[in-house]
Amino acid sequence: MKYKLAIFDLDGTILDTLKDLAGSTNYVLQANSMPQRTISEIKSFVGNGMQKLIERAVPKGTDADTIQRILEEFKNHYAEHCKDNTGAYNGINELLRNLRNSGIKTAVVSNKGDFAVQELCRQFFPDVFAVAVGERENVRRKPAPDSVNEVLNTLKIEKKYAVYIGDSEVDIETAKNAGVDCISVSWGFRSKEILAGAGASKIVDSTEELCKAICAE
Repeated sequence: MKYKLAIFDLDGTILDTLKDLAGSTNYVLQANSMPQRTISEIKSFVGNGMQKLIERAVPKGTDADTIQRILEEFKNHYAEHCKDNTGAYNGINELLRNLRNSGIKTAVVSNKGDFAVQELCRQFFPDVFAVAVGERENVRRKPAPDSVNEVLNTLKIEKKYAVYIGDSEVDIETAKNAGVDCISVSWGFRSKEILAGAGASKIVDSTEELCKAICAE
């Protein structure tokens, strides 16, 4: 078997978190008398962490201090509401079970705040992932390879035996920077056209297809 470790992005890859991200974003925008955003807009804003999400969501010209204050408000609201409308994509739990039964370790690397990554993994995937890593202070977020390298070092697995699975151009770049293979999924927050344009080497349309790609000899 080629891979010993499958590292997953979280939002848009194994969990559909869009409604809750949009809910918390629009809550803080409304609370600050700012125009709310559509689901499609917020879908295009996610992928680079909470800071970038808020920077993109607030009106242009919003000062840095205001952005930071709204970001903290967002974190507080999202911590309370990150599970309201979130759930695993169809077939994900079976996929993860099949990988574990095949002897392949699984992990999560996300630009979502680490507090939410840990909570969501506990809620939806208890005792599934060997390591789960979210955005933290003093650690460069994706597409920097730091978090992927942390997982590899923690699990003592060589890069050639690891594959990164994600739904965005950020994930493609992250895998490239970390020196690991990448598989892109088409059911997440980016279209196949965007993924192909970002240089995706392999795009899958179903969890069955993804399982075959990870477990291939």
